[in-house]
Amino acid sequence: MEPGTRADDGRDPRRWKALAVTLVAGFMSLLDVTIVAVALPSMQRALHASAPAIQWVVSGYALAFALVLVTAGRIGDTVGRRRVFLLALGAFVGCSAAAGAAATITLLIAARLAQGVAAGCLAPQNSALIQQMFRGADRGKAFGLFGATVGISSAVGPVAGGLILKLAQGPEGWRWIFYVNVPVGVLALLLGLRLLPKVAPGRRERLDLGGVLLLGCGVLALMLPLVLAESGGIRRLWWLFLLGLALLAAFARWERRVAVRDGRPLLDPRLVTATRGYAVGAAIATLYFVGFSGVWLVFALFFQNGQGYSPLRSGLVVTPFAIGSALAAAIAGRLVERLGRLLTVCGLAAVVLGLGATALILRLSPGDGSVWLVLPALFLGGVGSGCVISPNVTMTLRDVPVRMAGAAGGALQTGQRLGGAVGTAALPGLFYVVLGTHPHDYRAAVALAVGCGVLPVLCALGLAVHDWLRDRRAASPPRGAEVSHSHTHAGQG
Repeated sequence: MEPGTRADDGRDPRRWKALAVTLVAGFMSLLDVTIVAVALPSMQRALHASAPAIQWVVSGYALAFALVLVTAGRIGDTVGRRRVFLLALGAFVGCSAAAGAAATITLLIAARLAQGVAAGCLAPQNSALIQQMFRGADRGKAFGLFGATVGISSAVGPVAGGLILKLAQGPEGWRWIFYVNVPVGVLALLLGLRLLPKVAPGRRERLDLGGVLLLGCGVLALMLPLVLAESGGIRRLWWLFLLGLALLAAFARWERRVAVRDGRPLLDPRLVTATRGYAVGAAIATLYFVGFSGVWLVFALFFQNGQGYSPLRSGLVVTPFAIGSALAAAIAGRLVERLGRLLTVCGLAAVVLGLGATALILRLSPGDGSVWLVLPALFLGGVGSGCVISPNVTMTLRDVPVRMAGAAGGALQTGQRLGGAVGTAALPGLFYVVLGTHPHDYRAAVALAVGCGVLPVLCALGLAVHDWLRDRRAASPPRGAEVSHSHTHAGQG
């Protein structure tokens, strides 16, 4: 039996309970990418930190998260996903407690970097465990719930952060942003020990250290200027983009060489070249997250700085997106087997319409009345997002061999994190460019930034349409074959 499979073909009666445990853990790790942003001013005052230092509380976590995804997925494929998941979850809980107790900005940054590594080790095990535990239609439903978790965790971060700060008032209230992970994480750890399937790991294999080094350095070179964007990182470190692309090209060449020699590459090239749907699905996810991730920070800047909203009120305005995403993702998981790529096409079109309408409304509608007008537009965008993330994950990973599920899921999420880093650096940057020339025109700034966020979603829509049309052509018999078939029947008649 290949590593990571079950003799009962995934029909463990406890698999849905086990899925709930993994989704709770995944929700916490993804939520921590965005939830901290609303508490940065409180942290900066309490710890007497500089602006560049406090930015590392957010960007350091995102950077560490992205760096380890593929390697952690490959390790889970080899030594056992349950083992890696539980160890990573325990480390995440411990680092959350350390971040909440940090007495200095240096200790807080160190705890956040370690927490990001733990989250990066945790994340790829989620999709790999779904591959391992579920088959057929159940896998689509499970990925639907997984996609809902990804979408909602990103969208509700500002709301959750604002609510925690509202409840935990005072100069030290920000610490509860981290402490809240501890009881939830401990409960998930105890349930995981009981419910996650025990599968004997496969034959121990040597880790592709050359691939680890090339991929890690390439991702670091691409992300570092982006996470330092607010302190001029893109202007000073632009050359790292070229270095990062060169390192990733070297990584691809190295992996092909390892595969040709019958070794075990970190990321098997056949995932891209021979696995149906993987390459286009990863590209769609990366492009989508450029627009999807960046708009939340732009909305927070507009509503808090431009409209004077509190962090909680600012978060509540965008809640319709999260609600729409949750409802649609749960339903989309049941439809993906029947509709396939068409579901993603419809979802991306809805996101384009929803965010595009939001940008126009905020630009043209004066006063507080615009807030009420954007609610249905954001709901439409959320419904579209729910039809994008979970179906795309399902179609990207459904034909991946279970033995490569961890590395494949890690690579998919690395693309999402890279896309998210580009979006969170570029879109707020455009927002500030407009304010630099028109200091009080917040409406023009938000319209331009959100409008530009729609562009990569449009590119993803183009890819999805192309893939859908290609699938339709592949499914349709050649015209000549139909004619020949009809003549045969006529002759028999």
